[in-house]
Amino acid sequence: MWLDKPRNAKAPLAGLKVLELARVLAGPWAGQILADLGADVIKIESPDGDGTRKWGPPWIDRDNGDHEAAYYHATNRGKRSVVADFKSAEDLERVRALALGADVVLENFKTGALEKFGLDHASLCGANPALVYCSITGFGQTGPRAHEAGYDFVIQGMSGFMALTGEPDGQPMKMGISISDLSCGLYSVIAIQAALAMRERTGRGQHVDMALLDCSVGLLASQALQFLTTGQNPPRMGNEHAQVSAYGVFPVADGEIVLAPANDGLFRRLLTLLGRDDLLEDERFATNEARLANRETLDAIIRAETRGRTQDDLLAQCASAGIPAGPINAIDAVFADRQVVARGMRVDIDGIPGVRSPFTFSEAELALDTPSPRKGQHQND
Repeated sequence: MWLDKPRNAKAPLAGLKVLELARVLAGPWAGQILADLGADVIKIESPDGDGTRKWGPPWIDRDNGDHEAAYYHATNRGKRSVVADFKSAEDLERVRALALGADVVLENFKTGALEKFGLDHASLCGANPALVYCSITGFGQTGPRAHEAGYDFVIQGMSGFMALTGEPDGQPMKMGISISDLSCGLYSVIAIQAALAMRERTGRGQHVDMALLDCSVGLLASQALQFLTTGQNPPRMGNEHAQVSAYGVFPVADGEIVLAPANDGLFRRLLTLLGRDDLLEDERFATNEARLANRETLDAIIRAETRGRTQDDLLAQCASAGIPAGPINAIDAVFADRQVVARGMRVDIDGIPGVRSPFTFSEAELALDTPSPRKGQHQND
């Protein structure tokens, strides 16, 4: 069943065998990254298929008539699909055989759900001690909530993300992407590769236990430290920065831009650019600490200067002065951006568009040769 030769011999993970028992987002996202890196990823689907095949609109219509949701194609590029009914002993035996021949098993079933099928880590590691088995769940394999299902929106609320996101006097907000699912997928790839590196030293695989909540809490970074060092909850600040001023979204004549002069030198350059050299010696703005104390006054001054300038002119002036600034792009502008185009972030494979994994190597390349598989496309490989 596994490929006789790597999909792309120049890919970093060429020859790695991955069995994916995952659906929806966090698990398939990890599987797609491994596939982009060259792994041979076999995706096991139920007879109904991954549910995201039906999560449209928008839809992608294939040459053979398949009508599938774009959502599915965002997370399953480069894999092979095998349909297995876990109620069938024959199908289960086939999946078990694939697991015993794999380097990595990636699954996102509820904790303990695969034990009755003999596809849990304990059931497989005896016959395949080199197996790296990665479980992705909402809350992990241990703890009081281990057997509960995890959902991105719920985890965003539980993890502190929503308490930190939104305007100070507004409602807590989730992020515009499923950040808890996506970050868990990314962390899972890191953990899998770390376990594979350790296997090179020890000859043994291991069980990797990944939780959406853990990964989201792990992303709190400086916000967590603000609480852990002061005992105070960081407030929602909208587009402002808790530790830096001036830093935020400012109006221009034809929209809004981001300005991020994150140190004293950059801030002084901004004052000069805006024609406000008269403020260079103003003690209210001389240091970042002072600017934070006078944030409202400072932001009002900057807004008064920026709103009469066009976006293109002000951004060009900032670029010339070395001041961090940028547009607030809608997605169409993102993919028209000359830097995004130059980096080849958009890919089109057999007429199906996608976004490549953001890795660039000096001695390797990604395996971007095949689109997402049709359901059961590789049943008889």
